[in-house]
Amino acid sequence: MLKQFLNLKISQKLSPQQIQLMKLIQLPTQAFEQRLLEEMNENPALETGKEEDIYEKDEFENEQYDDYDDSEADRVDAEDINLDDYLSSDETPDYKTQVNNYSDDDDDRETPFAAPVSFHQDLINQLNTFILSDEERDIAEFLVGSIDDMGYIRRSTPDIVDDMAFTQGLYTNEKQVESILQIIHELEPTGVGARDLQECLLLQLKHKTPTESVDLATAIIEQQFDAFARKHYDKLVQKFNISNEQLRKAIHEIERLNPKPGGSFAGNNKITENVVPDFTIRIIDGELELTLNGRNAPALHVSKDYQEMMQTYKDSKDKSNSQKDAVQFIKQKLDSAKWFIDAIKQRQDTLFVTMNAIMHYQQEYLLDGDETKIKPMILKDIADRVGLDISTVSRVANSKYVETPYGTKLIKEFFSEAMKNDQGEDVSTLEIKNILKTIIEEEDKQKPLADDLLAEILKDKGYPIARRTIAKYREQLEIPVARMRRKI
Repeated sequence: MLKQFLNLKISQKLSPQQIQLMKLIQLPTQAFEQRLLEEMNENPALETGKEEDIYEKDEFENEQYDDYDDSEADRVDAEDINLDDYLSSDETPDYKTQVNNYSDDDDDRETPFAAPVSFHQDLINQLNTFILSDEERDIAEFLVGSIDDMGYIRRSTPDIVDDMAFTQGLYTNEKQVESILQIIHELEPTGVGARDLQECLLLQLKHKTPTESVDLATAIIEQQFDAFARKHYDKLVQKFNISNEQLRKAIHEIERLNPKPGGSFAGNNKITENVVPDFTIRIIDGELELTLNGRNAPALHVSKDYQEMMQTYKDSKDKSNSQKDAVQFIKQKLDSAKWFIDAIKQRQDTLFVTMNAIMHYQQEYLLDGDETKIKPMILKDIADRVGLDISTVSRVANSKYVETPYGTKLIKEFFSEAMKNDQGEDVSTLEIKNILKTIIEEEDKQKPLADDLLAEILKDKGYPIARRTIAKYREQLEIPVARMRRKI
C-alpha cells in the first residue's frame, strides 16, 4: 500500500564552485600554476598581467556565484541580463588599491637541469666496444632493455628467450642468452645485469683485486649468503674456521659494495624533483615573519575585449538571435572568470591564515630550531584557531612546503600526537622519536638494543612507553630490528 508523507531533512551539499575551491586549496605551488594555465586556456575571458581598465571591487565582491550553473535549466534570457554588471566603470580598479608585498625578486626561478645520456643508452654505447654479430648484438640490446633502474634483470632466462621470440622474432636458446649475459656483466657500473642481490655482490667481488679478505667475502656470499643476510656471525665463524677480526674485514669488503649499481649512475633518467616552498618564514628583529610565495598570487583580470563585446551588444538597436546566443556565451565566460579570480583570492587568504596559525603555534621551535620544542599539534588545534574545517586545514598542510631558517620542511611534519611524560606533561611524539633515534645511533653495534631495552631506557629518561610503541616508532623511522643492526 502506497502512502504519502512529509519528511524534513537537513543536508549539506557543496556547489561546484566550492568543490573547485577545495581543490585549489589542496594544490601546491607548481600544481597550482599548472591549474592556472589550464583555466586560462579554457576561458579566453581570463587574462593575466596588469590592465588599466578592469572591474570595480563591488563587481567582484557583491555578486554571488555559488548558485551558478551552466545547465540549460538555469539559462538566462539575453534580455534579462543586466549588462551594466559586466561593464567596467572609470573608478580605480580594486587590484591597484591593495598592498602586495610580493615582488618579482621573491619568485622562485625555474632551475635548468642537464640532460645527460640515460642509463640504458650508456650501456648500449658500451656494447659498441665489443665485437658482436648482428644476432648477438640484438640479444645484448634486448638484455640491456630488460635492466631496471636499479641495474637488475629481474626475469628468468626461459622467459627472456620466449619474449624475444614472440616480440622481436629472435629465436635463440638459454645457452646463448647466458653467454651474452656474461658480456653484459662486463659493463659498467660493475654488477649491472645481475638477476639477484647475491649475483650482484659476487660480480663486484670478482672484479676486485684478490686478497685474503676479498676471497673470504666471496666465499661467504657464494656459500653462506642466507647466514650473512641474517647476520648469523657465530655460524660464519664456525663454518669457515676464522677469527672475528677476519670476519670483520670480510664484512667490511662486502659493505663497500653497491647493492644498486644502476641507482648510482649519474645519468639515469629519473625525474629530478625541485621542491618549491609555498611559504617562507624569516626571523626579523626576533620576530617571525610569514610570506606566501609570490607565484601563488598571480595578477588576474577579466578580458577587456569581452567587456567591449558586452558594450557593443548593449549599444546595438537590432539584436539578432546570433547576438543573443553570443551574449549568453560571453556571460558564462565572464561569470567563470570572475569566480576564478575570487577563488584565487580566497585560496591565498586560506593558505596564509592557516600557515600563520601553525607558525605561531610552533613559534618556540621556529625561533631557535630546537626540535625538542616542537609542540604536540593536531589538525583540530589549528582548525579551532582559524575557524576553518579540519578537512580544509588538512588540504593546506598536505603536500605543501615552508622555507624556514632551518631548511625547507613539509608542513604536515609539524603535526604530531601528544604523549605524557612521567611528570604528566604533554610532549610531542616527534621529540620521542628523535630521542629514540639518538639512542640507537649511540648504541654498541656489537650488542644492539632490543625493543624492550629501548623502552626501559626511554622510561628512565622520563618517557614511559610500551615496547610495542617503540617497535612502531622504530618502523616509522625505518630502523631495522636489533639483530639486523648488529656489527661484528
